[in-house]
Amino acid sequence: MPRPHRLRTALVVVASVVVVALLATVLAGVVVLRRPLPEVSGTQTVPGLADEVRVTRDARGVPTIVAGTAADLFAAQGYVSAQDRFFEMDYRRHVASGRLSELVGEEEDALAADKVVRTLGWRRVAEQEWQQLPAQARDWLEAYAGGVNAWLEGRDTAEMAMEYTVLGRRVPVERPEPWDPVDSLVWLKAMAWDLRANYDAELNRALTYASVGDVARVEQLFPAYPQDRNLPVLDAAAVAPRAAAPVAADVDLTAVLAEPDLQVALAAADRALAAVPHLVGEGDGVGSNSWVVSGQHTASGKPLLANDPHLGISAPGIWSQVGLRCADVDDDCPFDVTGFALAGVPGVVIGHNDRLAWGLTNLGADVTDFFLERVQGDQVLVDGERVPLEVRTETIEVAGGDDVEIEVRTTRHGPIVSDVLDVAAASRTPVPEGAPGVRFEVALAWTALQPGRTVEAILAMMTAEDADDVAGAAALFDVPSQNIVFATTDGHIGYQAPGRIPVRAAVPAGPVPADGTWPRPGWDSRYDWQGWVDPAQMPRVLDPAAGFVVAANQAVAPAGLGPFLAVDTDYGYRAQRIRDLLAGEIEAGRPVDAATTARMQTDQRNPYADVLVPALLEVDVDEPFVAEGQDLLRRWDHDQSADSAAAAYLAAVWSDLLRLTFADDLPEGHGPSGDSRWLEVVRTILADPTSPWWDDRSTPGVVEGRDEILSRALSEARYGLTAQLGSRTEDWAWGRLHVAAPRHPVLGGEGVPAVVRGLVNPSPRAVGGGSAIVDATSWDASSGSFAVRNAPSMRMVVDLGDLDSSTWVNLTGTSGHPGSVHYDDQLDAWARGDQFPWPFSAAAVEADAVDRLTLVPGED
Repeated sequence: MPRPHRLRTALVVVASVVVVALLATVLAGVVVLRRPLPEVSGTQTVPGLADEVRVTRDARGVPTIVAGTAADLFAAQGYVSAQDRFFEMDYRRHVASGRLSELVGEEEDALAADKVVRTLGWRRVAEQEWQQLPAQARDWLEAYAGGVNAWLEGRDTAEMAMEYTVLGRRVPVERPEPWDPVDSLVWLKAMAWDLRANYDAELNRALTYASVGDVARVEQLFPAYPQDRNLPVLDAAAVAPRAAAPVAADVDLTAVLAEPDLQVALAAADRALAAVPHLVGEGDGVGSNSWVVSGQHTASGKPLLANDPHLGISAPGIWSQVGLRCADVDDDCPFDVTGFALAGVPGVVIGHNDRLAWGLTNLGADVTDFFLERVQGDQVLVDGERVPLEVRTETIEVAGGDDVEIEVRTTRHGPIVSDVLDVAAASRTPVPEGAPGVRFEVALAWTALQPGRTVEAILAMMTAEDADDVAGAAALFDVPSQNIVFATTDGHIGYQAPGRIPVRAAVPAGPVPADGTWPRPGWDSRYDWQGWVDPAQMPRVLDPAAGFVVAANQAVAPAGLGPFLAVDTDYGYRAQRIRDLLAGEIEAGRPVDAATTARMQTDQRNPYADVLVPALLEVDVDEPFVAEGQDLLRRWDHDQSADSAAAAYLAAVWSDLLRLTFADDLPEGHGPSGDSRWLEVVRTILADPTSPWWDDRSTPGVVEGRDEILSRALSEARYGLTAQLGSRTEDWAWGRLHVAAPRHPVLGGEGVPAVVRGLVNPSPRAVGGGSAIVDATSWDASSGSFAVRNAPSMRMVVDLGDLDSSTWVNLTGTSGHPGSVHYDDQLDAWARGDQFPWPFSAAAVEADAVDRLTLVPGED
């Protein structure tokens, strides 16, 4: 039961990019592909610099920038970012500003995306943030923009990126406008959107209620976090008891949720928000692994830190590797840092300096709520009174087409998202002419829809030296809310939770929980957010007794302790496996080193096998052909490796099991994705052979039980894989089904002629791993495909005992130009689980350099 079409990392330029025109482009392929490639050696003049800047690049094209001032450092980073990835930057700012139609022309999906993003108002918020930034941050953002614009100056579009040449065959391509510092801020809004939490689960609960009709049954699909089996990030000793919250009167939403008009509005909101492009990832597989190990358990006697954010796979990959170094590190130029950056944003987001390393994983904090609004015309009901909506008009420009105007309506909670695409109009109950009819609408409250200070946090983290510095940066890290793990060269390890977290009024227990897991009644102000969690109360720990910290999207603290952060987190199977691996090394007396840590990042132990295989082996299978599949499971070591036939079979059984068990109960487009939540659900009902979930409601008069569903799943998976991979089980392999296929966001889709797709899409790689596995190459069981959806977007291991012994790898490569050798030159190593040396010291970087470029001042 796949979800409705989503505009994933973007739209697809459809086949109207005529083949004849494209052939003309391809015939000139060498020129078209190679003309935008940057000069990486020699001398180039950059207006705005105060002094010379040196840029060296290693064998994989990774730049290290050395400058005399902070302004020159960020200007050079902007210049180099534009050299390598300007089209990606330009594309991202168009998406995040609701201006995609300006770039790609008349496309239904692009226009839908623009309508919704304009309704959310990301750029309006970013412009407010710009006005509130301190002078130093504004100076550095302006320096970065100046470097981008120095690169743009005097270049035509064909010199900037081959994508402009291809798009120009279909739509008028305007010369890109200069980079504005607000472009950097609005890109952070798009990143925060993909990393928000609970949004899908909250909407799913409300939509599922319409088909199930029972709040308690819906809640069975969202079990409590299994903290007795999968430990939270912190133990009880590290977190204070939760303070009592204010109490509001309960409102029984069960009757409201059953209203057809509200269900139409909820479905319309779901459809609208599904149209928002995803620039860093989507779905349940978005997350990360991170951990730090104290020097008492390492080979060097100093800490080790590991991080691998699980995000969408794209070409180019999300991250840009870079080193930023002041020639003389002092208060005026304090940077000596290396790591992973986002093209379009100054600084390093994840990495290390000479004193401290840090990693990020999605905390999963509940920072969004849907408010159900009672709307009459341009007024909304609040506590029995009519209050005017805020109404504004947005104009969307379309390349080669007419402008489109939309009306955006906003309540005190946030923008109304259920009327953006007009998809609900035909399904609404008619309101008699002249009647004051009340409509249900859905508004979205999200912490990122008001000004924040995240860019300041990024800049502050680069110079952090200790736990207090990390806490100071975390207080600025409004959105997205991220777990921060850190380690220092003087031997400390720690954890810090940042983020702007809403405080919700507590209500007495009722049929529908009011903790943010279900939509809230917008007409009752007692359900409004009450403010924000004090940053000083956010969970943290320094040098825990266990000697390590693991943060992999699981619950942060035991239930009832610390500030309320979330209910809908990952269920902790990855985190617990990492804890078990670390504990095993420590108990065996084997000091942990960088190589051991890197191997842990690609661990492929499958927790689904531990839960499912015992039950599947108890099923009596009479058909020998199906029994061959069952025999694979009997001999399997539960390792989800790319060459495993049993791994392929279990994945197919899991997909069929979820469909057979839940498809009849869930709303269209919300089938079970198969992530760790669904593993916990199935674990629970396996113990109940007569659970109502096993019964197929589409077969009236017949009541199915657990064993029948398990038997069907074994059989259907056997025949399904036979159709896909052949009848001989020895020919099966998980990697034949489970492929990582990075795709270009604009030219990489199925609607584009194959000759172009072949230029911009790297060849797919067979990989192991899967959902809820440490090697987190997740896939969506409801999609009908086993292909990788989200994956480790990079991997890094930092050795605080010898920073030059650290390692890293990017998903594709450092360049955004399909014609560059560095477009996907790290993909093979990434797929194998290998990492490259990561030099840091000046001598090691110089020894590793293969290209040297000097940027010199020029006239402004």
